[in-house]
Amino acid sequence: VQLQASGGGLVQPGGSLRLSCAASGTFFSINVMGWFRQAPGNERELVATTTTTGSTNYADSAKGRFTISRDSAKNEVYLQMNSLKPEDTAVYYCHATSRRAFFSPPINSWGQGTLVTVSS
Repeated sequence: VQLQASGGGLVQPGGSLRLSCAASGTFFSINVMGWFRQAPGNERELVATTTTTGSTNYADSAKGRFTISRDSAKNEVYLQMNSLKPEDTAVYYCHATSRRAFFSPPINSWGQGTLVTVSS
């Protein structure tokens, strides 16, 4: 699975951004799609994930401000980020867990990352 993320940029504190990620390639299914982020000097951390059944999981830092959604028909995942704070500044990575066949083991794939900078 190849993942192409877009939508990052510079935004003022309190502003909003919407990230998008499109999956392409050959696969049987994409089970989980989500977003991680990595700030300078920090480890990569979970932001939010969503499954094919629609269940979602958010980091505490994202709850109430970020919303993850998915268009399974298009194999796309989105992250609506509101009330952005300077501490949200990071490179945001799209992630997907897919299978090549029903009984195949899961494969983790990462996008190239898109930079989000929250600054006045």
